[in-house]
Amino acid sequence: MFSTVRYFIKTSFVFFIIGFLAGLYMYGAKTFGWPYTMTLVTAHTHVLLVGGMMMMILGVAVWFFPRPKKEDTKYDPDRVQKFYWIFTISTLGRFVFEIFMGIWQDDWIRVTAFALSALQVIGMIGLIYSVWDRVRPVGSQIREKKGEKF
Repeated sequence: MFSTVRYFIKTSFVFFIIGFLAGLYMYGAKTFGWPYTMTLVTAHTHVLLVGGMMMMILGVAVWFFPRPKKEDTKYDPDRVQKFYWIFTISTLGRFVFEIFMGIWQDDWIRVTAFALSALQVIGMIGLIYSVWDRVRPVGSQIREKKGEKF
């Protein structure tokens, strides 16, 4: 496993922990009357699904899929790392600004949260574009023709 994959997987673990702590706080707020905003629900769900799940899926995709073909110009490890950072920072920022939106009703907070969402989309599309050609059969189509089921 190379370092970029470790970044993806460990970052997904961190996002899961953040999401679980946000969920625990929400449960405590309902149980003990602690204050919280409804935007915490969105932040909690978003950091779990986008930050945790998508980061894990992309990390495993970069790790497990076959090496890129020699003529593949889409896969560039440096580009993957740049999109990783765009995706990571924008996901964390989106989590924080979702919570801020519930506390302060300023337009600049909503605009910033939207900009972070747009960066997430750019990061996700860039990462998917980079690994797209690596999603291909390597030997499985031969086994399928022989009648093997798996």
